[in-house]
Amino acid sequence: MRVIAGEAKGHQLKYPKGTGIRPATDLVRGAVYSILENMTGDWSLVLDAFSGSGAMGIEALSRGAGWVDFIERDPRCCAIIKENLAKTKLADRAHIYCTSVSKAIDFLGKEYRIIVMDPPYADTTIGDVVIQLSHSCLVGKETVVVVTHSPHLTLAAEYGSLRMVKEHRHGDSCIAIYKREDRT
Repeated sequence: MRVIAGEAKGHQLKYPKGTGIRPATDLVRGAVYSILENMTGDWSLVLDAFSGSGAMGIEALSRGAGWVDFIERDPRCCAIIKENLAKTKLADRAHIYCTSVSKAIDFLGKEYRIIVMDPPYADTTIGDVVIQLSHSCLVGKETVVVVTHSPHLTLAAEYGSLRMVKEHRHGDSCIAIYKREDRT
């Protein structure tokens, strides 16, 4: 697994073995960031939820994100994210929260421009987390929310104020893109 574009391009990333973590493939990460590059020019503040190895957030930093907050509950994964950030020399633009995504949504008080969620594919409660996210201050009018998921799990077209604007399938992964829809 490597960083595929930007200032850290080519750096190999560690990932936790034996933890059930399924890192996003280069193909999926490439597709996610291709979509994001066409949807938003504001990469100032990014949230990488269910970070695992940190590959999604590190890719954002490498491509010019101003700051990335990583959320990962497994302490072993948090240590690997820290190592990967140090190896790519991107640690000065990041913070790691070693906690559950649900808890972090409750205490983080920032409005993110991009939120990338790469939850375990076996997690069938991801919709509940997206609903919680939609009701939080983390999502603004211009926020783009990306959720990768198994093609065997159908995500809803809407979660609270978030409406799906695109969905793409890449091999054994799906990429769902949500934006806030304020109803008047």
